[in-house]
Amino acid sequence: MEKAFLHRVPSQPITANVRPKAIHAVSKPGDSFAAQLNTAIHRSTDMQISKHAKVRMEQRGISISPQVWEKIGEKISEAKSKGVQESLIILNDAALIVSAKNRTVITAMDRQEATSQIFTNINGTILIDS
Repeated sequence: MEKAFLHRVPSQPITANVRPKAIHAVSKPGDSFAAQLNTAIHRSTDMQISKHAKVRMEQRGISISPQVWEKIGEKISEAKSKGVQESLIILNDAALIVSAKNRTVITAMDRQEATSQIFTNINGTILIDS
């Protein structure tokens, strides 16, 4: 019977030269605390849209204003702080499924289409009047 030998690689710290993203994005020499806080708040409302959701929005003619995107971002931050992972966001003319975990719109549909759907695997709902 042959013996198997394991080669051990010396362990090295994985994050030795990596700084957290928040420090990179927020802390700049000479920035005031107010400017850094404003940048951090703005970053917390940034949303991503998956390829699938972009296609669906284009196909269905769904357009969302920057002000509504900002509201969505704020509410997703709030929902995430309460433990929500996947959320249904209902707008006046659209419904979105959003991952609060990575702040990404997963899919989008118009409200009429949403009325005939059953939504599963969500643990939060957000209503936004726009």
